[in-house]
Amino acid sequence: MQIKTFEEYQQTYKHSVEQPEEFWAGIAENFLWKKKWDKVLSWNFSEPNVKWFEGGKLNITENCLDRHLAENGDKPAIIWEPNDPEKDAITITYNILHVQVCRFANVLKKNGVKKGDRICIYMPMVPELAVAVLACARIGAVHSVIFGGFSAQSIADRINDAQCKLVITADGSFRGNKQIQLKEVIDDALIGCPTVEKVIVLTNTRTPVSMIKGRDIWWEDEIKLVDANCPAEEMDAEDMLFILYTSGSTGKPKGVVHTIGGYMVYAGYTFANVFNYQPEEVFFCTADIGWITGHSYIVYGPLSQGATTLMFEGVPTYPDASRLWQIVEKHKVNILYTAPTAIRSLMSFGTEPIQGNDLTSLRVLGSVGEPINEEAWHWYDEQIGKGNCPIVDTWWQTENGGIMISPIAFVTPTKPSYATLPLPGIQPILVDEAGNEIEGNGVSGNLCIKFPWPGILRTTYGDHERCKLTYFSTYKDMYFTGDGVMRDEDGYYKITGRVDDVINVSGHRIGTAEVENAINMHSGVVESAVVGFPHDVKGQGIYAFVIFSDSQHDPDLNKRDILQTVTRVIGAIAKPDKILFVSGLPKTRSGKIMRRILRKIAEGETSNLGDTSTLLDPAVVDEIVEAAGKLN
Repeated sequence: MQIKTFEEYQQTYKHSVEQPEEFWAGIAENFLWKKKWDKVLSWNFSEPNVKWFEGGKLNITENCLDRHLAENGDKPAIIWEPNDPEKDAITITYNILHVQVCRFANVLKKNGVKKGDRICIYMPMVPELAVAVLACARIGAVHSVIFGGFSAQSIADRINDAQCKLVITADGSFRGNKQIQLKEVIDDALIGCPTVEKVIVLTNTRTPVSMIKGRDIWWEDEIKLVDANCPAEEMDAEDMLFILYTSGSTGKPKGVVHTIGGYMVYAGYTFANVFNYQPEEVFFCTADIGWITGHSYIVYGPLSQGATTLMFEGVPTYPDASRLWQIVEKHKVNILYTAPTAIRSLMSFGTEPIQGNDLTSLRVLGSVGEPINEEAWHWYDEQIGKGNCPIVDTWWQTENGGIMISPIAFVTPTKPSYATLPLPGIQPILVDEAGNEIEGNGVSGNLCIKFPWPGILRTTYGDHERCKLTYFSTYKDMYFTGDGVMRDEDGYYKITGRVDDVINVSGHRIGTAEVENAINMHSGVVESAVVGFPHDVKGQGIYAFVIFSDSQHDPDLNKRDILQTVTRVIGAIAKPDKILFVSGLPKTRSGKIMRRILRKIAEGETSNLGDTSTLLDPAVVDEIVEAAGKLN
């Protein structure tokens, strides 16, 4: 299944494009099926309707756990590194993980969870989070993991959209020098969530919590009441595996749906190839399982391949900026997969935190979440890889299930800040605004994919029309990624950023409409417009232009109030980096806000704002430019 040379990549890619069904059937043969599929693929992008491995029966946890037990039962499956470096790390073998997953699956069954039920998971980065995810999959329940930084309102929206029956959480979580009261946030969220019947609470921080009789139960108590015998539920390849909510260009988060068979095959195949994973290696992905990267490359991808995956509870800069490098040395990490935001943040501390840490175990470096800038790429290459480790700069999205365009370690010649070439089975196409294909090399355009791959999203939960409108209606018979791209003279791809109203903050996509909705909830706000702007650490920051009512306008206090409102409605991750109070916004006569102009002002490019004469009130632009100059 692993590609070893560039020539082999070229041959494999050619085969995957000319005979896609034969190619993917061959890859799928490497997995465990209870019953083989009847049909490899049926699809159209107009409805859209995509099905892979139809009629195939399997359980993904048998691929991630059971099939490794005979020969590798004592091999570490998960190494867990706590937030506090003074605490001991925990190693969980495949045998132990199998027992823990089966036991917790029985806890879920005991509490009324059945195949197809949706389960909300809001937990810290502890091993029990991986156990909870796999336990849901074991019995055919659909998990919806919510990142531990989201607010009660954001959680309630997601629980209600998926109509979750049960919530799995913890008393609290440790993140750097902070403690987050997870159970308290869940309690606030559940005030408006009628479908939730039970809440299972893990003891983690030993924070006092309110336990509601008849609803809330302790993880530790429940585990004692069950055994470890839990046969895996037989699932159809196209049954739902999970829902993962992602921010869109409209205010409401959308639940991206991935199904079992295709997602498993794609996550496993890309993991084994992109990172050139070898049997005894330690793979360290620094993402949170609350994001797609954690789903695919902490849990399902590595475990499906019998790998050892490292989970880290904390943040790279706590207690100081040497933390990540200490973990690499301590656990002899071979493959490190992290985000450009983390790399830029660590760069700012210089090379001193790296000194004294042995990084010679590293063999492959990876980057994920956003395009990595050249300066960060070179620092990563020279200071961390010592020039010996290929960097796989991976491009993909929540909706894709796994890596799409990326170097393959030791196979693809790399170029700083380029995602390089599509993986086998991926057929990218560049189009202009009208949807015409832009052929050849040395060109730029909007990035679409013209043929399905096994990891593609199947729908957005409960709203298939939204899936169609968002991804398949901009350009006929194509999946639109929402990203702009440049294809250079060598045919290498370089992602140039979003072309829709989505901001990529620290690798997390945040819809401008979602932030605007949150700002507009503040009682003093008349209207707001939000755009992205270049940020040294986060890649993109959030810039808010706000019209505020005149009564009692104290700019500093109002800014703090707005930040607090956004934190409560969405979470701290969506807080604007800059807020500029303005008397008006640049609008067309039809009332559309010209964000293109605001984006240029936010970026400081005020000399080239284009024609403003068609605006309802062109004078407002001069006023905003002047105010922005003072803010910057």
